[in-house]
Amino acid sequence: MEEVIDILGLVSPMLELKAKHLWLDYDDKADVLYMSLHKPQRAIDSEMKGSLIYHYADQELVGITVLHAKVSASEQASL
Repeated sequence: MEEVIDILGLVSPMLELKAKHLWLDYDDKADVLYMSLHKPQRAIDSEMKGSLIYHYADQELVGITVLHAKVSASEQASL
């Protein structure tokens, strides 16, 4: 049941992205989570902030890459 509580905590931030669809891909070996707000992704610019890389097309957010996703998630959980 704890997993459901964690998922429900994601609903509000995901709705703030204002995306009609959301695609998630996780690379376990690299510990990288890819979140695409548009398929196919049409990013032409990227900006890195900490362990996050924001991908843009014409200043519209089209995707987010989370580096060290497991580490980032455990750090967030401890806050």
